Amino acid sequence: MLTAALVALAVAACDSAAPEPSFVPPSAAAPSGGTPEPKPAEFTGWHDPANSGKPWGDKVQGLLTFRGNPTRSFYGTGPMPKEQPEQLWKFPKTGQMCRNSKDETGVRLWCGMGWTGQPAVFERDGRTWLVFGAYDGNVHFLDAETGERILPDFPTGDIIKGSVTVDPDGFPLLYTGSRDNFFRIIAMDRDKPKELFKLDAYAVKPTMWNNDWDSSAVVIDDYLFEGGENSQFHVLKLNRGYDGQGKVTVKPELVWHTPGWDAQLLKDAGHQTVSIENSVNVTGNTIYFANSAGLVQGWDISGLKEGKKPKRVLRFWTGDDTDGSIVSDEQGMLYVGSQYEKGNARSKAMGQMMKLDPSKPDDPVVWKVDDHAAKPAGIYSTVALHKDIVIYGTHLGELVGIDRMSGEVRWRYRLAGLGHGSPVIVDDVLIIGDCSRGYLHAFDVADTSAAPKPLWKIKPGLCIESTPAVWKGRIYVGTRAGQIHALGVR
Repeated sequence: MLTAALVALAVAACDSAAPEPSFVPPSAAAPSGGTPEPKPAEFTGWHDPANSGKPWGDKVQGLLTFRGNPTRSFYGTGPMPKEQPEQLWKFPKTGQMCRNSKDETGVRLWCGMGWTGQPAVFERDGRTWLVFGAYDGNVHFLDAETGERILPDFPTGDIIKGSVTVDPDGFPLLYTGSRDNFFRIIAMDRDKPKELFKLDAYAVKPTMWNNDWDSSAVVIDDYLFEGGENSQFHVLKLNRGYDGQGKVTVKPELVWHTPGWDAQLLKDAGHQTVSIENSVNVTGNTIYFANSAGLVQGWDISGLKEGKKPKRVLRFWTGDDTDGSIVSDEQGMLYVGSQYEKGNARSKAMGQMMKLDPSKPDDPVVWKVDDHAAKPAGIYSTVALHKDIVIYGTHLGELVGIDRMSGEVRWRYRLAGLGHGSPVIVDDVLIIGDCSRGYLHAFDVADTSAAPKPLWKIKPGLCIESTPAVWKGRIYVGTRAGQIHALGVR
């Protein structure tokens, strides 16, 4: 049970006041007539909501973090193959990426890549890099064209489940967690990758649950935002630079942290599994994240650079495990998928797919969709925004398309064994893996009013629960068989 001291710390860390979050919605359209539409004011906050669905800035081209940008809504670039692609290469060419690892169920062999497991793919020094962490406990640095190593592997002390983040401002830095207690910053401008900093999961107090780091970090204006399975959220001031030899440097300072839980959550949920496994969303001047007990939080960071502590502006309880990342659209609306494991009254009332309006913190639910016909059920992955709909996969094996405005279910498509992978949509083509047969499936979703039309499927290996990366029409996806595969048209 939680001690009285820890409860007091949790309550003190989580301000219950909930003023409106400080995102800036797009300007309203001008009335018809001769008056020209006023020019929208230049956005001056942390991340413009209007950039939902767009690449993460223009300094580094690529997919730089899980689902591409701070709103978790950029999926890559085409042209996407409309017919079945072929395997261009796999890594490793022989053998598997495997490692024994211990969790709450005991020691077992983990192979390949899993949840979320999306590789970063980006342009650097005239070539396309592919960088990812895997279940062998290594970070791998490959040439995306050939699958050959660019740099030697960087070993950690345990498996890597999440997706790495590449510095969006052009610094040759990589940010990644591992199950070995540590979140690391790694330099990529040497003959071999070099650890410049690591944050211990037990460096802050109080902590709860475990020491893994599944979340994919966001870096904006020299600040890094990251949640941990220690159930704490962390903000680092990186102080990036270069030394006299031109090598990249960092001098990180932990400027703020807060528990991902509060006393009310522990009372309502009735358990202490409160880890932060999803990847932080930054929309406007607010950071959003959720935890494994279903607590969704928004914290205003508008004064962070001036030394002001973040202030909580949204508190919402889904009722159940919420591990998929929160996605936001161009108006700052939030799309939250939640699992259905506990079967409590709150998760039944709230449903498993929710659209939230954070400007109405006392009653943010715009609409909800249920997926609790059985247990376990619900949504383990991160939803995708596509035109006027939101698309997600369920634990019971359905792809679902929902009208973004009304919450009406447009269609349901049965796809057995979806696993925990997140859908990726480029050029009106949706791709997602299944974990029962090991296929990567492609669908035509150009017509959002109709169910997806199958285009092709390919079986690169066993269970696919990691999220594919798409760059310049090539698809990169890891499987539990122990390899990562490059797919495309020669």
